[in-house]
Amino acid sequence: MIDGIKKYDMKKIKKGSDKTQRVTSLVTGGAGFIGSHVVDELLTMGHHVVVLDDLSGGFKENVTKGAIFVKGSITDHVLVNKLFKKYAFENVYHLAAYAAEGLSHFIKRFNYENNLIGSINLINASINTGVKKFVFTSSIAVYGHNQVPMKEELVPQPEDPYGISKYAVELQLIATKKMFGMDYIIFRPHNVYGERQNIGDKYRNVIGIFINKILQNEELPIFGDGEQKRAFTHIADVAGIIARSIYNPQALNQVFNIGADIPYTVNQLAEIVAEVCGVVLKKNYHTARNEVRIAYSDHSKVASIFNHKPKVDLKEGVTRMVHWAKKTGAKKSKRFKNIEILKNLPPSWLH
Repeated sequence: MIDGIKKYDMKKIKKGSDKTQRVTSLVTGGAGFIGSHVVDELLTMGHHVVVLDDLSGGFKENVTKGAIFVKGSITDHVLVNKLFKKYAFENVYHLAAYAAEGLSHFIKRFNYENNLIGSINLINASINTGVKKFVFTSSIAVYGHNQVPMKEELVPQPEDPYGISKYAVELQLIATKKMFGMDYIIFRPHNVYGERQNIGDKYRNVIGIFINKILQNEELPIFGDGEQKRAFTHIADVAGIIARSIYNPQALNQVFNIGADIPYTVNQLAEIVAEVCGVVLKKNYHTARNEVRIAYSDHSKVASIFNHKPKVDLKEGVTRMVHWAKKTGAKKSKRFKNIEILKNLPPSWLH
């Protein structure tokens, strides 16, 4: 059994070279980090894949040859409707989002337009064109300050606009199933890192930020005392599960935490990244942000349904990512142009 799929099911997945006989799937955010890896998995499985991405956080070169790339936003409901009518998607993998929990407090309108309204455009089009399965990547941000390890049966208490928008989409998918019968699968991944991540984004993805700083011989920025705890998850431990989930009947209309099991403090993470990069650790502490201090999940449900456990430990995963990042080089961090609220914005985000 591989990731919850019996071997004979793979014959059903690969239906030959004729596109009219192949499973047609849409991947939003497919030029981004997690999305591009899901695209790779789907192509390997024999899917006919269409990628919709506005390239605001992804890169066209991330899209593997064999997928159809469409540059555009999920907020453009006219474009979304045209794509759904043209390709008659059987499955939607919705990974497009601007996943910056801390920054989302200061970009509320942008956050809700992209992460909530954009999702509604996709759900509407899915209902109207008969999509069979809708796979959505939510976030453990929906839990907020909660018991750890966080379990799926906990009542979500999101505390930032990003988490609120993700939970709203989850609720909408549940309501859509009841009203229109469209099956969904919700994943709550957390702190995913690895090759193809945008290391030039200074607002999110701490491992990418650390690696990018080291490549430029700069200090590692740490908010607060660095004792915040997270479990960091390599992309190899999530992309395959997400892609293949539609073939596991037990996964339908379920919510799954997915990611690494062992939490580390940000200080410990900084030490590991510096060690892997072979440099002396230099840290620069900043004023603490308003964020959940300790957040990591229980993964017994995904382990049971998919027969899966994470295989890549933090040091190995960071080593893989550093090897890739050294080849691609450091990236210039750009300031987010559409800050809506300046009050209480961390000073380091002003430049």
